[in-house]
Amino acid sequence: MKHVRLELDAGGRESEIHPMFDVLMNAPYIERATALQWNWAGGTLGILHYVVGDIDAYDAAASDIEAVIDYELEPAGDDAFYAYIFDEMTPTSRAMFEPVSYRGLVVVPPILYHEDGRVSMSAFGPSEVIQRAIEAVPDPVEATVQSVGGLTGLPQVTESYLSERQQAALEAGLELGYYATPREADQEDVAAALSCAPSTAAEHLRKGERKVIQSVIARQ
Repeated sequence: MKHVRLELDAGGRESEIHPMFDVLMNAPYIERATALQWNWAGGTLGILHYVVGDIDAYDAAASDIEAVIDYELEPAGDDAFYAYIFDEMTPTSRAMFEPVSYRGLVVVPPILYHEDGRVSMSAFGPSEVIQRAIEAVPDPVEATVQSVGGLTGLPQVTESYLSERQQAALEAGLELGYYATPREADQEDVAAALSCAPSTAAEHLRKGERKVIQSVIARQ
C-alpha cells in the first residue's frame, strides 16, 4: 500500500475538461479554491468547494453554464464562500474521475487548486492500482507524482494523531502568545497553563509542531 501526492496540470486547457473547472482555475475573480467533498455518479458530479473570490461573479458564471444542473452558494466571511455545484460531466471530466472508482483506491480530500494552474491531491491504495490510475489520466492533463509514502503521510492522518496533550499545548501556546511576533509567552507559561513541567511542555510543543508542519507540507 502506498500514499502518493499527485500534481495534475492541464497546461491552460482547463476549458477542454469542463467549463466550471475553467472558471475555478482561470477566472480573474477567483483567487483560490479547494474541493472539500464530491460524489461522482456516472454522468453527473456533485462537488463542494471552498472558494476565495467574488461570489457574485461566480454566481453569474455558474448560472450561464448549461452543464450546471443546480448549485448553491453560501458566504464564508470576507471574499470567501462555499460553492456546491451539481453538473453534467463532459467526456473528458468523466475520464478524469473514472480512475477514482478503481477498486482499492481512496482519494483523500481536500483537492487543492493552485494559482499557477496546478491541482494537487492525495491518493492511497495498492501500488499497481495507483499506477494504473495515473496512466489513465486523459489528455490534456499531465499527472506527476510529487511524493510517495505511507498512511502517516496523509494530511488528515497526520492531524488526527496529535495527542490530547500536544493539542492542548499548541492551543495554549497560541492563546498565550507563544507564537506571536515578538513572542509574548515562553515554555514556562505554557507549562503553567498545562500544569506540567517546562521540559514536558517543551516536548509537547516540539512534537505537536512537527506533526502540524508535516501536515502542511503534505498539502503543498
